[in-house]
This record gives sequence, structure tokens and C-alpha cells, in this order.
Amino acid sequence: MSDITALVLDAALFVLFPWGLWRLLHRAIPIVVLPILLGIVLAVLHAPVQQFGLPSVYGDNIGWLAVLVLAFTAGLEMWQPPEVRDTAHTIPAPSLGRLLGGALVALGGPFMVGSVLVYFFFLPLHGWQPPHVGPLIGAMAIGLCIAVSALPVLIGIVRELPPCQRSIGQIALKLAVVDDAALWIGLVMLQFAARGPAALHGWTGLEGVAVALLAALAFIGNWATRNMPRPPLAVIWLAVPVYLAAGSWASMQLGLHELIGAYFAGALMPPRWVARLPVEQVGRFSLIWLAPMFFGHSGLHINGDALTWPSVVASLMLVVISVLAKMGSVYAFPPAPGLTRRQALGIGTLLQCKGLMEIVAATILHAQGMLSDFAFASLMVLAVISTALTGPLFRLFAPRADASRPA
Repeated sequence: MSDITALVLDAALFVLFPWGLWRLLHRAIPIVVLPILLGIVLAVLHAPVQQFGLPSVYGDNIGWLAVLVLAFTAGLEMWQPPEVRDTAHTIPAPSLGRLLGGALVALGGPFMVGSVLVYFFFLPLHGWQPPHVGPLIGAMAIGLCIAVSALPVLIGIVRELPPCQRSIGQIALKLAVVDDAALWIGLVMLQFAARGPAALHGWTGLEGVAVALLAALAFIGNWATRNMPRPPLAVIWLAVPVYLAAGSWASMQLGLHELIGAYFAGALMPPRWVARLPVEQVGRFSLIWLAPMFFGHSGLHINGDALTWPSVVASLMLVVISVLAKMGSVYAFPPAPGLTRRQALGIGTLLQCKGLMEIVAATILHAQGMLSDFAFASLMVLAVISTALTGPLFRLFAPRADASRPA
């Protein structure tokens, strides 16, 4: 079978079929869930997709490039949060300190709780030991996946909320932006911690070039913000692939994952330049029409024998830990003063959504040998379930759409 034919089958199976199902379900389930769920089902059933050239070579490359673009656009959106108009139900903007403190608790609480529980109760289970790192790093890797929030998915969810609930979603987005940056920083720290003193051994001139290149991107972004606020649009478009390629290459040379460099490259672009780019449209196109092949292939790469009934039970336990730890952390330290119980719990239900970010993080950690096949499979199931539960949980705990916020 030719590579082109395999690509067509790949796109039909993991792009067109999930898209049609997504529309048939009236978009009730985030589209990121469907291809990964399809891939998991095929892996568990040991479907002979290899006979049809799946996953295809071109599909792998296109899906990988699309996820690089998604990571890059997530970095671009770091400084361009979605606008929400004020309404009578708008929650007053919290101070920066309160917001950062709330983000720290919302991320740190689930991370600590998840890491401790995983270390003592999950890693001793058969097949959960990480292959290339010790149990402490392995527990922290899973804890980071439990703590993450899905910024790209949340953006779409918040846009669909009624006006009286949108300010709750906006606060959740602000926390997710901080958590998103913390996730990528945490991935960097985990990879350096896993390599230990060897992380800096054997460096060649290329690593020095990579560090200098990242510093140059930051300097150029800062200089352009002050001295070139409105260059010709062609200049901005030319800068996009340069930043994306440079950031990805630099992180790869430093022994980190390319997605980490793509994210930070987007965050380093001048914010005024980013404001003139169709970031949302590019990200949405990649998410719907290209990246599903990456998600589907991620599901296919799961060891079907690892997703046994005990693994499913472990996944459900991780879901309970993730939801309760995230909602409990937000409830214990609300990110804004004066929030009602339902408002705080509503923010917690939105932030427990894992979606794309956990899938990407788990893929990175699994590729680096910090997650076993069993843990990777369970985290994929966790991502699917938590994302699918976000809407129902929000409707259950958040203030009613017709309720007014108390003065």
C-alpha cells in the first residue's frame, strides 16, 4: 500500500470519523477525546491496522507538526487571554498576588497529593515502575499529569458558557494560563532531575548555540516590543516559522522535548505582533483537521495488554484523585475574594479538565522513560474521562445559569 493511500485512510479514520461523530453528538464531547479514545479501543482490540499502513508515515509527520503548532499557539496565547465582556454577573478581577497564589495552590495541591498517593499506592503495583528513573521522579511525573489543566480545551469551553457564568470561566482561564507555563517548566525540571549530574556532561558547542539562540529570541522579542510595535504583517508571518523552528531545535539540542521549545518560543514572540495573528483560527484548524492523527496514533501506541481491568480501575482512582484534589485546592484557597461556594467549585471543575495538555505531557514523559506502559495507558484514560466529565461536573457544581451573583 502506498504512503498516500495510507495517509488517506489515516485521515479518514482519525480525522473525518471523529469529526463526524463530534458533530453528531452536537459537540458535547471535546473533539480531542474522540481520536485518542478510538486509538485506545483499536489498541486494546489488537486491531490489525498495520496491514493498512497505519499509522501512516505522512500522518505521523503531519500530526506531529500540528501538535508543535498547538504548543506554539499555546505559548502565543500566554500573553493574549481571551476577552470576556463585563456583565452584571462579572466577578471583580483579583489582584495579581491573589491570582498567582490561587494558581500555585490549584496546581501545587493536586501535584503534591497525586505524587504522594502514586508513590505509596500505585508505583508498588505490577508494571507501574518507570523504566529509566527512580520511583520519586516517576511519582512526580504522574503527579504533574494529575495536576495539569487543559488550556486549549478550556478556551473553547469558556466561549460556549452563558454570560452569567463566563466570568467564572475567565478566572479559570487565567489560572490555566499560569498552570500551563508551570507545566512546561515542570517538564523541563523533571527531565533535568531525571538525568541528574549527567544533564550537563558531554555538552558540545551545539548546546551553547542553543542557549544563545533562546537568549537571542528573548532579546529580539523584548526589543521588538519596544521599537517595532507594528511592523509589516509579512515580517510577523516570516518570524513565526523562525521562532517555532529555533525554539524546537534549541530544546532538542538541550536534551529536552521539542514541544517545550515550541511553547516557550511562542511565549517569547512580541505580544503586539501576536495580537495581529489569527492565533485562534490556526490553533483551531490544527486541533480539528491535523492534530487528531497525533492523538489517534498516541492511542494506538498504548500497549493494549497494559490496559487491563486493574489498569482501568487505577485510571478511575486517578480520576477521583484528580477531581477531588483540584476542586478541593480551589475551594480551600479561592483565586478571587468573595467567591461563593458554587463559584469556587465551578472553577475547580473547569481546571480539572486534562484534555490535550495531559496527553502531550504524558507522551513526553513516556518517551523519556519516566512513565511505564501501564502508567501511560492509565493517564491516557484519565485524560479522556476528565475531559468528558468537565461539562457535566460544571453544570452540577457551578451557579445556575439563571442565578444572579450575590452582591
